[in-house]
Amino acid sequence: MTGKTGDGGIDGTGVLRMNLLSFQVVFQCKRWQGSVGAPTVRDFRGAMVGRADKGLILTTGTSTAEARKEAVRDGAPAIDLVDGEMLCDLLRQHRLGVRVEMVERVTVDAAALAAI
Repeated sequence: MTGKTGDGGIDGTGVLRMNLLSFQVVFQCKRWQGSVGAPTVRDFRGAMVGRADKGLILTTGTSTAEARKEAVRDGAPAIDLVDGEMLCDLLRQHRLGVRVEMVERVTVDAAALAAI
Protein backbone atom coordinates (compact mmCIF):
# COMPACT_ATOMS: atom_id res chain seq x y z
CA MET A 1 0.00 0.00 0.00
CA THR A 2 1.33 3.41 -0.87
CA GLY A 3 -0.70 5.66 1.44
CA LYS A 4 1.29 8.76 0.67
CA THR A 5 0.70 12.13 -0.92
CA GLY A 6 1.71 12.32 -4.55
CA ASP A 7 1.11 8.62 -5.20
CA GLY A 8 -0.74 9.59 -8.38
CA GLY A 9 -3.93 7.86 -7.30
CA ILE A 10 -2.21 4.52 -6.68
CA ASP A 11 -3.28 3.05 -3.35
CA GLY A 12 -1.23 -0.12 -3.58
CA THR A 13 0.96 -2.31 -5.72
CA GLY A 14 1.61 -6.01 -6.03
CA VAL A 15 2.70 -8.82 -8.26
CA LEU A 16 0.27 -11.34 -9.73
CA ARG A 17 1.99 -14.67 -10.39
CA MET A 18 0.27 -17.16 -12.67
CA ASN A 19 2.41 -20.23 -13.23
CA LEU A 20 5.50 -18.94 -15.09
CA LEU A 21 4.13 -15.44 -15.73
CA SER A 22 4.24 -12.42 -13.42
CA PHE A 23 2.39 -9.13 -13.80
CA GLN A 24 2.90 -5.84 -11.98
CA VAL A 25 -0.46 -4.76 -10.58
CA VAL A 26 -1.60 -1.44 -9.10
CA PHE A 27 -4.90 -0.77 -7.42
CA GLN A 28 -7.04 2.10 -6.28
CA CYS A 29 -9.74 1.91 -3.60
CA LYS A 30 -12.81 4.14 -3.51
CA ARG A 31 -14.95 4.21 -0.38
CA TRP A 32 -17.97 5.70 -2.10
CA GLN A 33 -21.72 5.34 -1.87
CA GLY A 34 -22.08 6.61 -5.43
CA SER A 35 -20.70 5.38 -8.72
CA VAL A 36 -17.21 5.32 -10.19
CA GLY A 37 -17.38 7.02 -13.58
CA ALA A 38 -15.31 6.95 -16.76
CA PRO A 39 -13.17 9.98 -15.71
CA THR A 40 -11.97 8.07 -12.62
CA VAL A 41 -10.98 5.11 -14.81
CA ARG A 42 -9.14 7.37 -17.27
CA ASP A 43 -7.29 9.19 -14.47
CA PHE A 44 -6.27 5.89 -12.89
CA ARG A 45 -5.07 4.53 -16.23
CA GLY A 46 -2.89 7.63 -16.63
CA ALA A 47 -1.41 7.04 -13.18
CA MET A 48 -0.62 3.39 -13.91
CA VAL A 49 1.10 3.91 -17.28
CA GLY A 50 4.72 2.80 -17.05
CA ARG A 51 4.20 1.47 -13.52
CA ALA A 52 2.14 -1.69 -14.02
CA ASP A 53 0.78 -4.23 -16.47
CA LYS A 54 -2.63 -4.46 -14.82
CA GLY A 55 -4.93 -2.16 -12.89
CA LEU A 56 -7.74 -2.74 -10.43
CA ILE A 57 -10.29 -0.27 -9.05
CA LEU A 58 -12.21 -1.45 -5.99
CA THR A 59 -15.22 0.52 -4.77
CA THR A 60 -17.79 0.09 -2.04
CA GLY A 61 -20.24 1.70 -4.50
CA THR A 62 -20.94 0.82 -8.12
CA SER A 63 -19.47 1.53 -11.57
CA THR A 64 -21.32 3.31 -14.34
CA ALA A 65 -21.83 1.72 -17.74
CA GLU A 66 -19.43 4.32 -19.17
CA ALA A 67 -16.78 3.33 -16.61
CA ARG A 68 -17.16 -0.35 -17.56
CA LYS A 69 -16.75 0.53 -21.25
CA GLU A 70 -13.71 2.70 -20.52
CA ALA A 71 -12.14 -0.05 -18.41
CA VAL A 72 -11.96 -2.38 -21.45
CA ARG A 73 -11.50 0.20 -24.22
CA ASP A 74 -9.54 -1.07 -27.24
CA GLY A 75 -5.94 0.08 -27.38
CA ALA A 76 -5.72 0.89 -23.67
CA PRO A 77 -4.52 -1.27 -20.77
CA ALA A 78 -7.50 -3.12 -19.30
CA ILE A 79 -8.60 -2.25 -15.79
CA ASP A 80 -10.73 -4.57 -13.68
CA LEU A 81 -13.57 -2.97 -11.75
CA VAL A 82 -14.77 -4.51 -8.49
CA ASP A 83 -17.95 -3.00 -7.08
CA GLY A 84 -19.27 -3.24 -3.54
CA GLU A 85 -21.48 -6.27 -4.17
CA MET A 86 -18.69 -8.21 -5.89
CA LEU A 87 -16.27 -7.20 -3.13
CA CYS A 88 -18.66 -8.56 -0.48
CA ASP A 89 -19.06 -11.79 -2.46
CA LEU A 90 -15.27 -12.20 -2.70
CA LEU A 91 -14.79 -11.52 1.02
CA ARG A 92 -17.52 -14.04 1.84
CA GLN A 93 -16.19 -16.64 -0.60
CA HIS A 94 -12.64 -16.44 0.77
CA ARG A 95 -13.77 -15.77 4.35
CA LEU A 96 -11.64 -12.66 4.65
CA GLY A 97 -12.74 -10.53 7.59
CA VAL A 98 -16.27 -11.94 7.61
CA ARG A 99 -18.16 -14.74 9.32
CA VAL A 100 -21.14 -16.33 7.57
CA GLU A 101 -24.13 -17.38 9.69
CA MET A 102 -27.31 -18.97 8.42
CA VAL A 103 -30.30 -17.56 10.29
CA GLU A 104 -33.78 -19.11 10.28
CA ARG A 105 -36.65 -16.60 10.36
CA VAL A 106 -40.19 -17.54 11.41
CA THR A 107 -43.13 -15.22 10.72
CA VAL A 108 -46.69 -15.43 11.95
CA ASP A 109 -49.46 -15.78 9.37
CA ALA A 110 -52.26 -13.76 11.05
CA ALA A 111 -54.93 -14.94 8.58
CA ALA A 112 -54.16 -18.61 9.28
CA LEU A 113 -54.29 -17.99 13.04
CA ALA A 114 -57.66 -16.27 12.75
CA ALA A 115 -59.10 -19.30 10.96
CA ILE A 116 -58.19 -21.61 13.85
